[in-house]
Amino acid sequence: MKQPLAKTTCPYCGVGCGVAAPRGAARGARISGDVSHPVNAGRLCSKGSLLGETTGLEGRLLHPMKKGARIGWDEALDEVAAKFTAIVDAHGPDAVAFYVSGQLLTEDYYVANKLMKGFIGSGNIDTNSRLCMSSAVAAHKRAFGEDVVPGCYEDFEEADLVVLVGSNTAWCHPILYQRLLAAKAKRGTRIVVIDPRRTATCDDADLHLPIAPGADLALFNTLFCELAARGVADPAYVANHTEGLEEALAIASEGHRSVEVTAEACGLDAHDLETFIRWFAETERVVTAFSQGVNQSKTGVDQVNAIVNCHLLTGRIGRPGTGPFSITGQPNAMGGREVGGLANQLAAHLDFTEEGGATVARFWQTDRLATSPGLKAVDLFDAVAAGRVKALWIVATNPVVSLPNADFVRRALKSCDFVVLSDCIARTDTAACADILLPAAAWGEKDGTVTNSERRISRQRSFMQAAGEAKPDWWIVSEVARRMGFADAFPYRGPADIFREHARLSGFENDGTRCFDISALSNLSDEEYEALAPVQWPVHTPEGTPRLFGRGGFPTPSGRARFAAAAAQPRSRKPTAFPLRLNSGRLRDQWHTMTRTGLSPTLSSNAPEPVAEIHEEDARAAGITDGGFMRIVTEYGSAVFRAHVSAGQRQGSLFIPIHWSAANSAGSGAGCLAHPERDPLSGQPAFKHTPARAESVQPLWRAFFLSRREIAPPSCGYWVVRRVEAGWLYELAGLSAAETAPELDTLAGTLDAEFERIEMRDGHGGALRQARLQGGRLVDCLLLTRKGILPLRDWLVGLLASEVLDESERRALLSGHPAEGQHDEGRVVCACMGVRSGAILAAIAAGACNVAAVGEQTGAGTNCGSCRSEIRSLVGQSERDEAA
Repeated sequence: MKQPLAKTTCPYCGVGCGVAAPRGAARGARISGDVSHPVNAGRLCSKGSLLGETTGLEGRLLHPMKKGARIGWDEALDEVAAKFTAIVDAHGPDAVAFYVSGQLLTEDYYVANKLMKGFIGSGNIDTNSRLCMSSAVAAHKRAFGEDVVPGCYEDFEEADLVVLVGSNTAWCHPILYQRLLAAKAKRGTRIVVIDPRRTATCDDADLHLPIAPGADLALFNTLFCELAARGVADPAYVANHTEGLEEALAIASEGHRSVEVTAEACGLDAHDLETFIRWFAETERVVTAFSQGVNQSKTGVDQVNAIVNCHLLTGRIGRPGTGPFSITGQPNAMGGREVGGLANQLAAHLDFTEEGGATVARFWQTDRLATSPGLKAVDLFDAVAAGRVKALWIVATNPVVSLPNADFVRRALKSCDFVVLSDCIARTDTAACADILLPAAAWGEKDGTVTNSERRISRQRSFMQAAGEAKPDWWIVSEVARRMGFADAFPYRGPADIFREHARLSGFENDGTRCFDISALSNLSDEEYEALAPVQWPVHTPEGTPRLFGRGGFPTPSGRARFAAAAAQPRSRKPTAFPLRLNSGRLRDQWHTMTRTGLSPTLSSNAPEPVAEIHEEDARAAGITDGGFMRIVTEYGSAVFRAHVSAGQRQGSLFIPIHWSAANSAGSGAGCLAHPERDPLSGQPAFKHTPARAESVQPLWRAFFLSRREIAPPSCGYWVVRRVEAGWLYELAGLSAAETAPELDTLAGTLDAEFERIEMRDGHGGALRQARLQGGRLVDCLLLTRKGILPLRDWLVGLLASEVLDESERRALLSGHPAEGQHDEGRVVCACMGVRSGAILAAIAAGACNVAAVGEQTGAGTNCGSCRSEIRSLVGQSERDEAA
């Protein structure tokens, strides 16, 4: 008999796909897409498809811990409450702070915000959404009067032109991207990509503008001025629903001379820029979607407003197929903002005004409400380092990896009087800095709601028991609140109680002045909350509201949208010591700091090491070779990466992934390199253009270690670990003479039972191959070279998963070549379907001449489609090899 399915929501990006999971199934059960969910209709990306590989107990924090020792919940909660109370009493409420996460459910977020702002009395609660969405928030409030995304996903399907700015949508939001591609196939939708890099998203674009880093404001100011000059404005919409056009145009015009001048300033071909402007001017149905490439900038707010200006001018907003669209990075970044998760806002989209504060205080019945904004993320950790914030509670995030100038953040936490971390993972860079660890329920174990990029509220439902002693975050925060003396304000029995209160507050003293209003849901019974279907706010009908502002009605004092412009500044000169610009972002199959996706052997196969992309001219100048090692140096740190010399990388720029940390590498993290500069309005860090230089690194030896057991971090200049089937794979390299080449026993330690050793040493060739077996099974092996080539890994991973090695497999292990009849299947290209490069190359050799044909033969690329760019590259490479 089939197990009943729990319909829940994916915990990754802000697309908000519906997921179906077997209720009560064993951990690791197959996860599928919810065919009834309006966002994805059953489709999932590679990460969502493999959620089942991440629900085990490996690495879980199962019990409260204090300085490495297990303690009980009462002791832990009592100590957290007592320490926070004592510090507030001695130093005031601003001496404590919370740093929370877009990974939290709305109900968890609501309780944390209520405790800090409403009853401790400080604005010092900020969120990692500060790092990805706060510039869009500030720009929306400046233009619309409220933090509102006016459109919906259907607009991508109904537009005739979709402009993707600073967004590798094909990798970072694959299901939304597939909806766009389906529309392109059906109605011929044009796609323009504006991005310094040639990403997978560019493969399907009609036009790619490889803009210089930081030049987006100049480009969109020019578009704004040209639209006005070419008579493309919608005079009725502008006159009836906007204000400030003349002033905004005057400011934008300060840096605009001509399309040709702007093209040169932006590093673009003038004909391509003119084509983009013409397409935008001639196309009525236009969506401009933007993400971190726009937000993560010193001028992020102005850049978003420059995009919004173009849509207000032309009246292309709030109607089918039109509008500016902020693509959210995290699953509940928007839900967190609804409840006041940012330090500069109150709950229910209310601000730190006298009127807004009075409304929240009356609703919560508190006389302790914070009266001014708290510290934004970077400033918050500066205050920790300075000793002004003496107690910090971090929830569901890893700031020692994700914040800029991350080594400074680590030192700040180490110096803090009291650090609490609520998380579901026991060993992270941030956990190493905490005094108390509180085990939180993970995805699949907790209940609540999330809000996606199109304002759609969906339920996250539990389908398995919480691990160990883990508890929901709302429960943990509520218990601390009660122990701090605020029990009457935190009487919740479950997330439904919290949701009803959150919904009531959204309508309290609202009278239509705020768009965010879900008060129609405030009387849901527990059963109705459990069955709540996805709905877009504001909720005035069961269907919700797909679009806003098509007929004006902006939540500003005048009811009009505001044009807001800033003049683009000339690009700053590159410091001589740091002539390149460092960019960072996500990979296709990984998420944040890999505490979840890193558990999946499949997801870890496609990009097994941290790789830096560099243009061939920059690589040649630095003596860097493709596949070799390179060091990136900035004013704030240095790190070593594998090098990928790529024509798709803009000259003068570097790109690195954000996912690696000290928990899974020798410090190949992006955060330790990034400068802490930020937008002055939003406080969002400018991750996209840190001054940097690149240097060639020549290792003295290279090796990899494969084991059924996880080991302590190796003592060498470069190491990276990833999960593989049946064990772990470590890539190693010695970068200095002080780093002794490892031997198997010193690297892996002794075994607790008798074992058999096999070994091959080649002193002349500088090769070493060692392995240990127990009962004929491979336990671990080390393969090292000083000047040669290391064997491929994947067939050796297969040996680790085998029960008993036969004689030919033993010889193969020592020779470094697969036995007769064996072959290396290559890396995983299509994670969704588990298709490796070997199978794809075999299909191409058999006559599959394009992506569709490869999909028919292998299944690769037939689900979320995010691997199609890589499949296309394999087809192209095979054609070039054949032609040669």
